[in-house]
Amino acid sequence: MTTDPVAPSPVDAPPPTPPAGAPDLPDLPEAQPETAPPAAAPEAPSEATTEATPPARGPRRPRPVLLLVSGLVLGTVAGGGVGYAIQAKRPPTPLPPVQVALPSYPAGALDPVVAAAAAPTPLTIDGDLRKLLLTAPSGSTSWGDYPDTPSWITAGELAEHEGRTAAVFKQLNTRGFRRAVEIDWKQGDLKVRVSLIQYTADRAAEAAARTLGRTLEPFAPEANGGYEVDSRASYWAETTETFYGADAVAQRGTVVMEVKVFGTRPVSPEVVKDLAKRQWERLA
Repeated sequence: MTTDPVAPSPVDAPPPTPPAGAPDLPDLPEAQPETAPPAAAPEAPSEATTEATPPARGPRRPRPVLLLVSGLVLGTVAGGGVGYAIQAKRPPTPLPPVQVALPSYPAGALDPVVAAAAAPTPLTIDGDLRKLLLTAPSGSTSWGDYPDTPSWITAGELAEHEGRTAAVFKQLNTRGFRRAVEIDWKQGDLKVRVSLIQYTADRAAEAAARTLGRTLEPFAPEANGGYEVDSRASYWAETTETFYGADAVAQRGTVVMEVKVFGTRPVSPEVVKDLAKRQWERLA
């Protein structure tokens, strides 16, 4: 029985014989099969890495608003360029002549009487108002710090005479207050104050309003105002001292006249009527 020769395997093959004369080499240790390093144990996830990782985003798409704005800008630029090119090729259009009426002048000389009649009516009362005030009678004395001679006063000083100082001050300055004069005196047990308050020419209605809303007795037939006498006592501001009052008011043009009398007893109507009538006559 014959068998075919079988080639020895690499393991069974004898080591090669070195050639004659070759130096002896030290025996090398047999090669050990390589082994993979042991896999490291998975680390416990820390608190910082326990959060969920957001999914990766895909490529961003162009925003519709950006595309729309870009289209509008490009359209405007293109339209403007086309319009300019069309307009540049057209011939210029001449403008119509300017038509303005030339000023006209009277042919003859101006009549001063006619011109004065056509001019706006001047103020009924103008000039120095202090000259129109009554003067203190002989034998009277000054009333505290108030002026005992005709004097100019401000809107603030005029408002201080009223109980509602802030409201009166605002009212005067928003309703055409122009100027005011005043005189005060004391005679016996009576204290008298006479004031003239003037408004601007276009606010004469505000002057008339100071005489409205009250039931007054007339002190003169031609005066558009009247007088009133208090039958009950009132208190002076921030004091316990009482007084009886009487006042008269009337309006002439843009000027309002006010006459006020204060007494420790009820004021006689004849006193306030006489003062009001004499002051009214000085405005006529």
